[in-house]
Amino acid sequence: MASQAAATPREADSPDAVVVRFAGDSGDGMQLTGGQFTLSTALAGNDLATFPDFPAEIRAPQGTLFGVSAFQINFGSREINTAGDAPDVLVAMNPAALKVNLAALKPGGLIIADTGEFTKRNLDKAKYEANPLEDGSLAKYDLLAFDISALTIEAVKPFGLGNKDALRCKNMWTLGLALWMFDRPREPLHDWLRQKFRNKPEIADANIAALDAGHAYGETAELSGPLKQVHVDPVPSEPGLYRTITGAEAVSLGLVAGAQLAELPMFFGGYPITPASAILHHLARLKEFGVTTFQAEDEIAAICAAIGASYAGSLGVTSSSGPGIALKGEAMGLAIMTELPLVIVNSQRGGPSTGLPTKTEQSDLYQAVYGRNGDAPMPVIAARSPGDAFDCAIEACRIAVEYMTPVMLLTDGYIANAAEPWKVPDPAAYARFPATFLAEKNAGDTLLPYKRDAKGARPWIKPGTPGLMHRIGGIEKAVDTGHIDYSPDNHQAMTDARKDKVLGVTVPDQDVCLGGESGRLAVVGWGSTFGPIHQAVGRARRKGYDVSHVHVRHIWPLPANLGALLKRFDKVLVPEMNTGQFKTVLRDQFLIDAEPLTKTSGQPFQIAELEEAIGKYFDGIADNEGGQVPVNEEQLPHLESGHDDGSLNAKASPQSQEHGS
Repeated sequence: MASQAAATPREADSPDAVVVRFAGDSGDGMQLTGGQFTLSTALAGNDLATFPDFPAEIRAPQGTLFGVSAFQINFGSREINTAGDAPDVLVAMNPAALKVNLAALKPGGLIIADTGEFTKRNLDKAKYEANPLEDGSLAKYDLLAFDISALTIEAVKPFGLGNKDALRCKNMWTLGLALWMFDRPREPLHDWLRQKFRNKPEIADANIAALDAGHAYGETAELSGPLKQVHVDPVPSEPGLYRTITGAEAVSLGLVAGAQLAELPMFFGGYPITPASAILHHLARLKEFGVTTFQAEDEIAAICAAIGASYAGSLGVTSSSGPGIALKGEAMGLAIMTELPLVIVNSQRGGPSTGLPTKTEQSDLYQAVYGRNGDAPMPVIAARSPGDAFDCAIEACRIAVEYMTPVMLLTDGYIANAAEPWKVPDPAAYARFPATFLAEKNAGDTLLPYKRDAKGARPWIKPGTPGLMHRIGGIEKAVDTGHIDYSPDNHQAMTDARKDKVLGVTVPDQDVCLGGESGRLAVVGWGSTFGPIHQAVGRARRKGYDVSHVHVRHIWPLPANLGALLKRFDKVLVPEMNTGQFKTVLRDQFLIDAEPLTKTSGQPFQIAELEEAIGKYFDGIADNEGGQVPVNEEQLPHLESGHDDGSLNAKASPQSQEHGS
């Protein structure tokens, strides 16, 4: 094969898209491998989407099925909206990774397996009775199995590392092979490794050697079989500066941009929680842009500190996931009552309670729109992709400042962790919305802290401004004066004023993402369902189906034209990763017979699932539309995979149980 590769470096036709999944133990560096392969793919000019999939346990026992970590990337020479339904290539670093992910692999797909990890001990942990690499059970796939562990140890031998440290370079060896397979340059990875390990040059050199050895193995080994080099052409793109960006990075940069456009310093109060913690990590590195970050002792302290910062004249921001948002609920009511600008980012995850910390869901929509005591309306915005989260964060800042209100920005675990190419926007393309502070009394010789402007917003008054001493708080305020007043007529007036202000927030009219503005079926989505819905609707339209895609960014208040738009369709289908929450909002607001398509397995929709659901509206069978998507075992390991239900800890020693190990 070596001579053939030298003569014809591109041994396969150039496909328009390829899906690769890296899977291994949570200590094998699969997220790092996937992230750096993503970087090389972006540098090659491909469009891409990624899906990191983490185990829920902090550190599951090594080699077990429930400890498998995976990273999937879909990249190509055409527009990519999802991380792909099924991998073309599965890199399995141990038996558990193979067993958990095999069902997702396309028939005829390529398995690359590390035979060095397929020991009797590891096969037992993965509940294999026989070695699948040898028993013929993988016959419908292409199989490339060799001892990556031994090859890695050999590659880094000159650097004097022990076996344990040498095996930590195994992911770089695998990455090198993947770079060769898809015709990617190694130099950017060399530079990254030297920078990452600049204080440990011997570790950098060992990882570079492993990377180069994996690349050389693909290039020179005399292999007969499935290993081929595949070149994926760059995607046609508008000229400009591009970078890969995750949703958490995009939210962070968008918040900073929003504060800059408002001409305000930004204060971020947060508390670590999966998957929202990354926003705090990113913002902590942006102090030069007037950003102050504060890691509080708990969720309540984090939001209260942000409210205090807004009272003092900064743009207050806080972030969490569903359980933390619940804890912040009372303080959100305080921000609504005091009418201070505040941005609350909710990176949704599976619930309720602790739920599925590392899995994605959209089940906090009720919580965002309705989930506070009293009538406490709040604008809610939902990002549809990692790149879109940047613009949504700016929009959240704008509404908060212009209307003196807290705003909730919804992302989810998929958006937060996933990455895509992002064209860095021109800052001049964004309209500024500078905050204004009251500098003198606004009613002759009297200060009225709750006197409203044409938008219904009260004035923003910095504490310490001469002559403008005032008091705000959580007890009901009197109209205009802000004095404590809980008389019936005043409470009615202030409740109506807060409601009318939020309902009066100016949001763009709803557009149709794909298809006509009337017809047989509208598929209505929000948040991270955009990619699979868009692809599924596109496929259905190519079959001749009269179907359109409508995707809603402004969840509350809803676009003014949305009701009239949806009523022009015979049927409305609402796919959601919950039990039908947005469907209920649409039914309530517009009296339309929206039908739910729900999925609550902790994994995003697949294109095929949505394509099948759309097809039911055109198959001539009555009353089979909508419903719940069946659990897809190609995405999730089922109960027999051996997830730790507590029985493993129950077998621990009494001493370890006593200490909560």
